Amino acid sequence: MSTPTTRTARKGFTLADARREFAKHPSPWVIGATLVGAVTARILVGDWQPTDALVPLVMIALFPFFEWIIHVFILHWRPKRIAGLTIDPLLAREHRAHHADPRDIPLIFIPWKSLITWVLPLTIVVGLFAFPRLGMGLTYLVTIATMGLIYEWMHYLIHSDYKPKTRLYRAIWRNHRNHHYKNERYWFTVTTANTADRVLGTCPDPATVENSPTAKNLHAAA
Repeated sequence: MSTPTTRTARKGFTLADARREFAKHPSPWVIGATLVGAVTARILVGDWQPTDALVPLVMIALFPFFEWIIHVFILHWRPKRIAGLTIDPLLAREHRAHHADPRDIPLIFIPWKSLITWVLPLTIVVGLFAFPRLGMGLTYLVTIATMGLIYEWMHYLIHSDYKPKTRLYRAIWRNHRNHHYKNERYWFTVTTANTADRVLGTCPDPATVENSPTAKNLHAAA
């Protein structure tokens, strides 16, 4: 586990400052390149049909639940010994380090090694083979890459020194900050608040939740 950073909050940190910092990290570029490729392929293939409009609508509705599942079952994965081997994926290791030091900027982003070795290849395979039409599959890839960029941007912004300016962003900001600084067993969504967490029972009134002694040391004995 990395040594916690001593970075202090920067006053007057603007969205322009956030964009410059965001662009310094590899995962937004990797996801962005995937998005450009998917958009280019979608335009070249054509075959636009009304069912293509359903793909982003369904994905927008399901994305908070997708975030919740990934967060609970992959990012908060407990290392397991199976047949003498320790199963502890990079995503889980990096996420534990992220909880230990939420202000360490590189740890905020999806590890680029995970992106290029299996996350994006698996996503592309789903897009190419899991849909009845290639055009629809490419629409899925465009949508999921766009959502991936939004996720990375929102997650970075929440952990940056940018202060909430709108009611919507303030709610999202507070939801994720509660997960890190209040109790890691609740508030698993990142790009929304009071959506999948409310449906799945992980959005209690913060005033009724005790501060967790393991929020910065996942899986440690309380």
